[in-house]
Amino acid sequence: MQLMSSAAGPEAALRFLSFVNASPTPFHAVHNAIVRLEKAGFQKVLEKDAWEESVEPGGKYYFSRNQASLVAFTLPQKWKQGAGVSIVATHVDSPNLKVRPVSKRTKEGYLQVGVELYGGGVWHSWLDRDLSLAGRVVTAHADGFKSRLVKIDRPILRIPSLAIHLDRNINESFKFNQETEFVPILGQVAAQLNGSGTKEDSSPKNATSIQDNHQPALLSLLASELSVAPDEIHDFELSLYDTQPSVLGGLNSEFIFSPRMDNLFSSFSAVEALAQSVSTPDFNTLEGNVNAIALFNHEEIGSVSSSGAESSLLPSLISRLSPIASAYSQSIAKSFLVSADMGHAIHPNYTSKHEDNHKPAMNGGVVIKTNAKQRYASDAVTTFIVKQLIERKGGKVQEYEVRNDMACGSTVGPGLSKMGLKTCDIGCALLSMHSIRETAGSHDIQNYIDLFRSLFESYAELERNLTVD
Repeated sequence: MQLMSSAAGPEAALRFLSFVNASPTPFHAVHNAIVRLEKAGFQKVLEKDAWEESVEPGGKYYFSRNQASLVAFTLPQKWKQGAGVSIVATHVDSPNLKVRPVSKRTKEGYLQVGVELYGGGVWHSWLDRDLSLAGRVVTAHADGFKSRLVKIDRPILRIPSLAIHLDRNINESFKFNQETEFVPILGQVAAQLNGSGTKEDSSPKNATSIQDNHQPALLSLLASELSVAPDEIHDFELSLYDTQPSVLGGLNSEFIFSPRMDNLFSSFSAVEALAQSVSTPDFNTLEGNVNAIALFNHEEIGSVSSSGAESSLLPSLISRLSPIASAYSQSIAKSFLVSADMGHAIHPNYTSKHEDNHKPAMNGGVVIKTNAKQRYASDAVTTFIVKQLIERKGGKVQEYEVRNDMACGSTVGPGLSKMGLKTCDIGCALLSMHSIRETAGSHDIQNYIDLFRSLFESYAELERNLTVD
């Protein structure tokens, strides 16, 4: 059989590439999601305000927390307290290297940057990559202080591997010390001393100054990016990221080669589905549930933070929409949550890592994830609901359950289900999860969006015709 080559790819996948390339950190992902929602007419509300007194039926709203998590929701035309909420929950964090609070290191003539490992990454995939920095920086201004996003768009860091000539056994048992042998290099000391970098400032520092904690050349670079003086930088949260852009790949552009698809793949699709849902004529006639998306931070390290899935974000949304205890309980009972996180595609070189009857394929449709130990929150009722929603859009369903002799990962689903929400864990099939460069199916973006659109359009009707208790 002759395969035809095609440079073009699915339109939804091309839009995803733009999103993920612009989102090297959770802060950037939340910002770019907000830009998309505002373009679709969503209005910003603040958690500190009494916004529940001003929202109206037919309205479109969002709020963020700490620049790192996002909740957006739409109210049906006949909305009233006690209405259920149809929710897609995802996360925007991925395993990465974070710059330490005191990062300045110098060794053997190299300027180095101390980093801390975040999450469970495939760390050897970070070696010999063209790395840069992105995150947020707290800077001083005439009217106070601001937290500003920064993304340095050129390679400035690298973690070099050891040459095979210096370790002939490196391919037999490759291991490295994650503290001493995993430190990025920023430049050479000689370059700084010769005047191309920033010289040390010996003037007195105040107690909150970070100038002594980091390489002067690094602070100078950040200051240049933000058009401020180095001493106007008061703190930052920076992560390393791979500067190689996300691209379509494969003979027929059937793949996406990209970092951070676990879980920006799900987050982009959730935002896109909600934004698309309000631009259709049907939006003005929808009845029943509030439609919502929740993009959380810190899933990769347990979700236990003020912006994580086990925070007050979702309970706060539901309680503010239904503040009376009886209405809150009614809302929970009528609600449905889809926990969307990536799943493991069958790997042609490691087929034994999958249970024989549970081998999801990329571009094979949405994967329903089940685990008897409740590492996933799916059950017979919630999987039935998701299958019905997918069927309404003409999509396909795949099943995934881990082997008995392997540990199962987890998602935001089980923690959120503790609220009493009916929950189903789903995903799309992915190879090389947690590598700096993952592989997914380019057609699965649309499969995701179709499911989420079906949830927003059809769940309330489906729930009315389903008897469980």
